[in-house]
Amino acid sequence: MDLRLLDYILIFGFFALVLFIGIYVSKKSGKNTSEYFLSGRSMPWWLLGFSMVATTFSTDTPNLVTDFVRTDGVSGNWGWWAFLLTGLLTVFVYAKLWRKSNVTTDMEFYELRYGGKPAAFLRGFRSLYLGVIFNVMAMSGVTLAAIKIGQVMLGLTPIQTVLIAGSVTMVFSALGGFRGVVYTDFVLFFVAMGGSIGAAVYLVNLPEVGGLSEIMQNDLVQSKMSFFPEFSDTEALMSVLIIPLAVQWWSSWYPGGEPGGGGYIAQRMLAAKNENHAVGATFFFNVMHYALRPWPWILVALASLVVFPDLESIKSAFPNIEESKLGQDLAYSAMLTKLPSGLLGLVLASLGAAYMSTISTHLNWGSSYVVNDFYKQQINKNASERELVNVGRITTVILMVLSALFALALTNAVQLFDIIIMFGAGTGLIFILRWFWWRINAWSEISAMFVSGIVSILFNFGSLGTILFGSEETMGLLPAWSKFPMVVLITTLAWLLTMFLTPSESTDVLKQFYRKTTPGGPGWKTIKKEINDQDDVTKTEKWSVPQGILAMVLGCIFVYGCLFATGNWIYGNYTLASGLTILVVVSAVALALVWRRISNLV
Repeated sequence: MDLRLLDYILIFGFFALVLFIGIYVSKKSGKNTSEYFLSGRSMPWWLLGFSMVATTFSTDTPNLVTDFVRTDGVSGNWGWWAFLLTGLLTVFVYAKLWRKSNVTTDMEFYELRYGGKPAAFLRGFRSLYLGVIFNVMAMSGVTLAAIKIGQVMLGLTPIQTVLIAGSVTMVFSALGGFRGVVYTDFVLFFVAMGGSIGAAVYLVNLPEVGGLSEIMQNDLVQSKMSFFPEFSDTEALMSVLIIPLAVQWWSSWYPGGEPGGGGYIAQRMLAAKNENHAVGATFFFNVMHYALRPWPWILVALASLVVFPDLESIKSAFPNIEESKLGQDLAYSAMLTKLPSGLLGLVLASLGAAYMSTISTHLNWGSSYVVNDFYKQQINKNASERELVNVGRITTVILMVLSALFALALTNAVQLFDIIIMFGAGTGLIFILRWFWWRINAWSEISAMFVSGIVSILFNFGSLGTILFGSEETMGLLPAWSKFPMVVLITTLAWLLTMFLTPSESTDVLKQFYRKTTPGGPGWKTIKKEINDQDDVTKTEKWSVPQGILAMVLGCIFVYGCLFATGNWIYGNYTLASGLTILVVVSAVALALVWRRISNLV
């Protein structure tokens, strides 16, 4: 590629700025674990909101969206659009509960909600299971995208890309801690959004593309434009739309879309000044994540169908690409090679921003689990704050190295997305109900975690899966789309059976949890009877969950309305776009009224 002086200034100037921020805040971040992992719980909603948005804008996200669009059309994005439901449930129901719990990580929650050895095991095991194994998988997907960008746009080998991008990110993450991550995320967001919007505007208007009007007339593009799959295609309808909306959003664990909140989203809620700031941050994130960001990526993906209609055309244009890395997601990087100097530097800087924001968050979040929930609990309970911070920094380096090695073995972003979704299938309902049903115990979560993993392995990597659901060459006993619901069903039945066959948590543990978080509702009726009548908790409590669910529904109408109104304005469907815009305004007003009512209940 023809990188010029201006491009190099933008790219290296950006990396220098990020390193400066990490070094600048390193002294304060290294004081103790509260500062290193939560910035002393002093963060405002807007800064945390920008951080959440920047974190989920990773280098693999445009590639993943491009893969969805080129494979299943725009409707393929329901695989992640469906997580808006759990996102807004977190906003209006769980955000204030997380902040009231006052834990350092969501893993610490286990020994607040449950008791005894099962709770300690669950906390320690899941800290490594999620903080290391799942975290490494998520980071490797981001690193894989960076490798593809490096190959297509810069001619770098995978190892060169990993060494350059990974080392810079690792250094500022290890030094700056959570404060460094959040501060740089604020800068990274604007760089990343500027690059993606600028790229979309330029690429859509390339001479060989011809602008929006020409794109909409292209036969390949027209077949991919619909927001919903063909209702006559049962396989596509079930796998692309029905399963994500009916089952996936509440049943599956996914980084950034955990049912009931969790992971790095919970980390940011726990770092907020108070409950209102936690709610404001998560709502801001969901609006920006689902309503604002998708269309620049979608437009580039649609334009890529005109320039690179199939994989063969990508391969012929970039003959040096390794066969193992060739996939539909590569089309996004291929399109970016057509950018002019200046804009090219901005876009490369924006992709670097996206990569660093996501990886730095995952590194800090994963190391917080290892330090707070494994090392401090299982290795050295008397470790000093300095020792814990140092362990966190060492863990950051190890996680970066592991994710880089795993990335070298992957092929495409969808491959990893499907694996993570399937391995978390069936566990989400526990994460939603454990706040509001006293009977759920630690054994329920342990059984769900293991059953989900074992069944997923059997269905995806064994002969049983081929017999039941078929393969590319053979038909199975059941339709392929039923694989995910079957994992959910088996996992749910397993944890419910386990829950009723094992003792409930002790009354003392349940009382302590209730007094601290006051979740309310009929699911705690049994425990509330055990609490002394003089306790102010039972006298002042007002249950806001029904109003919260109403707010969630209105919020979904608002955000999906924004998403599809924007799409129809772009498509030129002005009558439908106008109607959706009116719906957006009405839902926003109704949401504001309901949220005011909820605030009065809290």
